[in-house]
Amino acid sequence: MSEAARPAGLILAGGLSRRMGGGDKGLKRLGGETVLARIAARLAPQVSPLLLNANGPAARFGLDLPVVADTLPGHPGPLAGLLAGLDHVARDLPGARHLLTVPSDCPFLPRDLVARLAAAAGEAGAAYAVSGGREHPVVGLWPVAARVLLRRLLVEEDERRVMRWVRGMGAVPVEWPATPLDPFLNLNTPDDLLAAERLLAAYPAL
Repeated sequence: MSEAARPAGLILAGGLSRRMGGGDKGLKRLGGETVLARIAARLAPQVSPLLLNANGPAARFGLDLPVVADTLPGHPGPLAGLLAGLDHVARDLPGARHLLTVPSDCPFLPRDLVARLAAAAGEAGAAYAVSGGREHPVVGLWPVAARVLLRRLLVEEDERRVMRWVRGMGAVPVEWPATPLDPFLNLNTPDDLLAAERLLAAYPAL
């Protein structure tokens, strides 16, 4: 995929990470680097540009990425980060037609993520990841023009469920194998982080 054809990318790091003990999950270390740095390295060759959705001081991440803050108050969840990203792309990247989103706690994202989602998106212009029968609605490709619908969902209907957005968009599910390692393994707790260290040691190429 040429650079001009790549979607913009957004890492959603605006959550409160309560199950991880608070703070930024993406700043936890895995294999000698932060989880966020690993995600950025996976996505950078697939998107243009790569953005970070986060709240508070941007310098703490140590990454040279443009930071897009939530525009809705009260940490209303990943859909608020998605809306902020879509609005940013529409305003500052008028040539971009799609935005890829991923969470900040999935360090093993596929290297063919964008290519497969884009190939499947079809008329809806939207697709999302599935692995081992589990849906991962935050990992998705979304048309920038859909920001009007998302704003209505969030502001007028006070909707926070990501799957409601996915279903409303008619997004196409795209399946990845979950063995030997689930590429969408997410790190919610300290135990998850320890398990990821063991997996990384067993499958360093992944």
